[in-house]
Amino acid sequence: MTEAFISLSARDNPLLVKLRKLARDPVAYRKLGELWIEGEHLCSAVRQQGWRPAQAVLAESAFARPALRALADWAPRVVVVPDAMFDGFSALESPARLGFVLALPAPPPLLPDAASVVLDRVQDAGNVGSILRSAAAFGVGQVLALQGTAALWSPKVLRAGMGAHFGLRLIEGLQPDDLAALRVPLVGTALDTDALLPDVALPMPCAWVLGHEGQGIAPALRARCAQVLRIPQPGGEESLNVAAAAAVCLYESLRRGLAR
Repeated sequence: MTEAFISLSARDNPLLVKLRKLARDPVAYRKLGELWIEGEHLCSAVRQQGWRPAQAVLAESAFARPALRALADWAPRVVVVPDAMFDGFSALESPARLGFVLALPAPPPLLPDAASVVLDRVQDAGNVGSILRSAAAFGVGQVLALQGTAALWSPKVLRAGMGAHFGLRLIEGLQPDDLAALRVPLVGTALDTDALLPDVALPMPCAWVLGHEGQGIAPALRARCAQVLRIPQPGGEESLNVAAAAAVCLYESLRRGLAR
């Protein structure tokens, strides 16, 4: 239960300065060690997964809404600010005027035998967030991001992930050699292979490797893959972006597992 409600109105308050950085700088969380989770949906996901925020921040109009105030009560401390001030640090076009400040979780240890997704320099935040959603939906609980991938906990990836972050094991900043710790086979996707996804046996579990939007999987990493497959696209090659391809591959792994 919330122990304190605090009102702030000074723009130079240290908390508000920090929130502006967290909301607008995609890698500020790495330096500050905290996350800014904005919006009713994401804050609800935090609560559902049992993550305890350090504090909630509400605009005055949101504080007056019982449902949002009850959600904010999940935090031990609630800070209330004027609407215009909240809008000033919000990165959303239509701010929900509710957010949580959370401690950045420590990277979990890599699970060698877990079904995984490996992100090789996937740079678009929307793609990364969508891939996290697919991983969560299809039961792939570990996501390993190689250096050069969009920051997993950045505000844009958090919004695109729609709450998936809070049910996944996320490890970022890895080097290709770190993948040697995996005992599951690596399976990559590419356009220049005759091996079609529906026709080949899939190792289960495996680690799906998803590459850079324009360059694909790095050659050295591709050489580590036990298999490199192509998704049939009779309507035209390169019609699927990396997030859509990830959803197809992860669903196919799940489908075959359920059929066993």
